Amino acid sequence: MAMKIRLARGGSKKRPHYSIVAADSRMPRDGRFIEKLGTYNPLLPKDSEERVKMNMERVEYWLGQGAQPTERIQRFLEAAGQRDKVERNNPQKAQPGKKAQERAEEKAAKASEAEAVTEDTASEETAAEEETPAEEATEEAAE
Repeated sequence: MAMKIRLARGGSKKRPHYSIVAADSRMPRDGRFIEKLGTYNPLLPKDSEERVKMNMERVEYWLGQGAQPTERIQRFLEAAGQRDKVERNNPQKAQPGKKAQERAEEKAAKASEAEAVTEDTASEETAAEEETPAEEATEEAAE
């Protein structure tokens, strides 16, 4: 039996309250579960101790039995110091669309052209500055 530690939603409309449960992964989100392990109230402030409550002994037991935590539960365990922090990757959906990528490429090309122009003018200015002291030295020697 594939076990998961996940959230089961409760509460009324627009007032969510979640139970942290150990359940068979084939059961519905708010359906049958094996054991209630804690609660999560997203309406409380983030620094409140009442926001997430977990019975860590039972959570560790179920993790030892092979239960897989969902991503949200994994984050709760990381915050509690029970699990190591996992590096998360961005999904493909987080990348911009084709048109946005084309606009970014065009913008980058224009920026590189502008940098090339400013570098050319800067090098001409430095060359002009280098000539000026030499001309001043010859003028002083002539006097």
